[in-house]
Amino acid sequence: MAAKNSITDLQRILEAIKSSEASLSFSNASALLIICIFAFTLTASLTFWEDFTCLDVTQCMLNQSILQVALKYINVNLSRCLPQSLTLGVKASIWSGKHLKMSLLSAEESQEDEHSSVFYKLLLEILRFSASMLSALLNFPNFGDKELMNIIETFILEVLNVTKDSISDAKKIESFGPEILKVSQVIIEAVIKLCKVRSELVNLETYDDKLLSLDKPTNVGHAINITKCAIEKLSQIGVIAAKNGGSSVNILNASWKGVVSLLQIGCGHFAEVNIAKILLTLLALITEPLKLAAEAWSSTLKDNVSVTEAKRIVVPVKFYMINAVKICSLYPHQAHTVHREITLCGLMVTSFWVFVINEKLLKCASAVVTEVLEETTLDLVLSSLNSDKLNLDQKLEVLECLFISEGDSHSALDGPILADCNLTWVNEVFCKTCEGMSRARVLIIGRVALFINFLRYSHVFDEDVKVAITPKLHWFLDILVQEDVYSHMLVLQLPLLCGSGKTTELVWQPMFTSLLQAFKTFMLVISSSTAWRELESFLLKNFFHPHFLCWEIVMECWCFLIRHAESHMANSIISKLCSLLKQLASLESVFHCYSPFRKLARSICLLLTYGPQSMVNQVYMSLVGDGRSQLSLIMCLALFIEGFPLDLLTDELRNTSGQRIISDYFDFIDNFDEASLVAYPSGLAGIPVFILSASLQSLPVRLSDIDAKTLKFLVLITNCYKGTSDKVIKDQCLRLFSETLEIISNLKHLYTSNDIEQAITKIENIFISEPPALIYKCKPNLAHFMTGLIHMEMSESDSDAKSCAAWELYHLLLRERHWAFIHLALTTFGYFAARTKCNQLWRFVPQDAALSYDLVSGMETNKERFMLEFKKFLNKEVALSSAPNPEHLEQLGRDGLILKQMVHKISMIAKEKEGCESMEVDDDQNQFNKKRKLPDEISRGVEILRSGLKIIGDGLSQWKLNQYDTNELQAKYLTQFSQLEEVITHFEELAGNGEVR
Repeated sequence: MAAKNSITDLQRILEAIKSSEASLSFSNASALLIICIFAFTLTASLTFWEDFTCLDVTQCMLNQSILQVALKYINVNLSRCLPQSLTLGVKASIWSGKHLKMSLLSAEESQEDEHSSVFYKLLLEILRFSASMLSALLNFPNFGDKELMNIIETFILEVLNVTKDSISDAKKIESFGPEILKVSQVIIEAVIKLCKVRSELVNLETYDDKLLSLDKPTNVGHAINITKCAIEKLSQIGVIAAKNGGSSVNILNASWKGVVSLLQIGCGHFAEVNIAKILLTLLALITEPLKLAAEAWSSTLKDNVSVTEAKRIVVPVKFYMINAVKICSLYPHQAHTVHREITLCGLMVTSFWVFVINEKLLKCASAVVTEVLEETTLDLVLSSLNSDKLNLDQKLEVLECLFISEGDSHSALDGPILADCNLTWVNEVFCKTCEGMSRARVLIIGRVALFINFLRYSHVFDEDVKVAITPKLHWFLDILVQEDVYSHMLVLQLPLLCGSGKTTELVWQPMFTSLLQAFKTFMLVISSSTAWRELESFLLKNFFHPHFLCWEIVMECWCFLIRHAESHMANSIISKLCSLLKQLASLESVFHCYSPFRKLARSICLLLTYGPQSMVNQVYMSLVGDGRSQLSLIMCLALFIEGFPLDLLTDELRNTSGQRIISDYFDFIDNFDEASLVAYPSGLAGIPVFILSASLQSLPVRLSDIDAKTLKFLVLITNCYKGTSDKVIKDQCLRLFSETLEIISNLKHLYTSNDIEQAITKIENIFISEPPALIYKCKPNLAHFMTGLIHMEMSESDSDAKSCAAWELYHLLLRERHWAFIHLALTTFGYFAARTKCNQLWRFVPQDAALSYDLVSGMETNKERFMLEFKKFLNKEVALSSAPNPEHLEQLGRDGLILKQMVHKISMIAKEKEGCESMEVDDDQNQFNKKRKLPDEISRGVEILRSGLKIIGDGLSQWKLNQYDTNELQAKYLTQFSQLEEVITHFEELAGNGEVR
């Protein structure tokens, strides 16, 4: 009954307000507002308002009328009733926030939505009233006493609370949602503007933030309080708007831009604001859309992801990143407290980008990610490193987190190797925590890509960071030596932004090319920095790096340095390297391609290709000179084997050098015999031949000047080899034999000489009769020699010795089962088959060619299988000789994966076999280590073998004396007898002690 009376009284008040509205003068507006406040206060005090179910249309309409009247006169003499107006706003905001959730619940439970509709209209009136109040507050230069300021702070807090709740539920209010979002944006902008105005009026920058709150002027504390409140609430609104999607994009922009702009006020006066929490919120907003995209693309991706779809995902991510970068720049110390989280976010985004690049259907998406996120991601990671407010130790912490020193051992990392990764593994990227990121293998390629970007944009670093990052080059090489890292480095194509401003364009280039360019950029950046000495040390320490890719990187840096350094610096570097080369020179190391001597010679030759002609002349005269001394001969051979740039010598010096090389060669072969080999110092015999072989392609002489003496020399070598039992002489002859094959392979006119038949039969005799272990080093040059057979006239008759020898030699090459020899043999045979005039090519292929065997058992042979595999090989060669396309690269990738699986399977079988061999089968532990006597039958059998061997040896000696048959047949029997003797001797040694463990 009391409630009904109260409603009646309120209705009368409403009628009185409406009836007096037309005649009320503006001077009495404050009195009217007081009536409105009283009326609203009275409605809010009714007990049945606490229970939303009792709310009816009349009550909502009553409050709506009150606010409409108050809103109409809010700008009229507001100074006299400001506290009352603020109080009305506070009460209205609290009430509407309290009943918003209940209204939504009521609407879900009941089909009668009239009450809810009236309430949402009232909610809009409350929001509009709050927005008008905030705008009106801008006109007050001074709020007066502390009590009023407290009311204003409460008003702003409650208004932002109800605004946040309204935005959160706007989607559920279909008819009123857009209007609520529109008014909410006005409120957000008004709060931001009010905070800025109040801060400017009190000149916040002149006050020390370290003062206690009691020591600060009241108006300063007030400005700080309302701004801190606004920052906290706006960040919460920003999170809600992000979850609401596109319908709240204006709210999203306004809220986060407002957070950043308010944090800029007063040069960091809001250190008490939880900056770390805001940054963590933004980092979560950055990774969440990418995580969802990764999950969707890895599970249901069937078509190309469009540019529009990719931008829908990554453009908001860039927005969050930009705001995070600004906040990190404003508050570096607070940002440093979460530097591990910031680092992890940067690694996640970069790793996501790298994995997306691997997918064909995501090529457009990867380009969008590059254009939109690449630079911003780097800015986020660099925000702490570029701050002049952080000390060096803090920056080093960031670098250590990015490019770890601990746990660098790739075998200690968690997760699958990158070679096994595909798009489904990108989900793993977003499952890492700060505690586990240092051990996450899936983030390694992201670290590598990020480090490359560090080098590319190193011009933005300050001096301390340049000095700190240079030692990390060692870490980078250590990571690259891992198989699954450098394999990605070689095959990945990265989209990179080139140019600036309107001229920016996206280009695709190999990751390795991007890396080399980044290293060169870094060298230029630190050329005048104190970090340069550290870089010099890095280049020197890795001059002989054992890994091919790392050596390529280091040498590319040295070449870049030689090309662009001042002449005196470049000459000094080369001079020191030449002095070191002289110290390392030795006869033994010149024939070892991986010796420090040869590696240094290789590096010097490479560097000289980027130097001026005067430098090349100087090095040649310094190291080779007249080429007469033992040291100069060794130097000359090492340099020519490693590709000394003879073409860069002056014409006079080049001609003189060529004439001397030819002259020394002919002098040697004209006087060649076994005695001449003995006369030379050990190992130096034949160096003129080796030098000619190494320099033949660059000599300024006519190749026709090298006549058929070379073929006769080859015959002499084979005779010398067969006629001596001295192992040293045999080894020297084999070296000469191999190099002479290489020389002949470059002289096509020798294949038409009359002496070629004898030469090829001698070659066939050496390779067929000698043990494979002795002549395997000659086979690569034999393959080169065989390609020249296209210049030779061959009969396809079985009676032609020259043709038969050619067939046998090709049989020998095609039987080789080592993968490198298989490739070499097929390349040679493919070249020959494509150019020869022979019709019966089947004669060149043996029944037991390596590629004739089936892959499953490896036992059965089939010539058709060889031809099929040979065709595949030729198709791949043709594909690789042209610009590679995705299909060719994909095929090679599949072949590489099959090969890797086969190697892994073989290694596992070997381990299992090793485990079986070492298994102890005796029950007694000591029984396994007991010595057991060999059976007597083994000892008697060894004695019989030894007796038989003596009888065979006596027979061969008698045969040699009586000269019953040709020397060649005797040689074959002697070879087989020698091998049999070695086997029986070894077997005799095993059984010698008569015991076995």
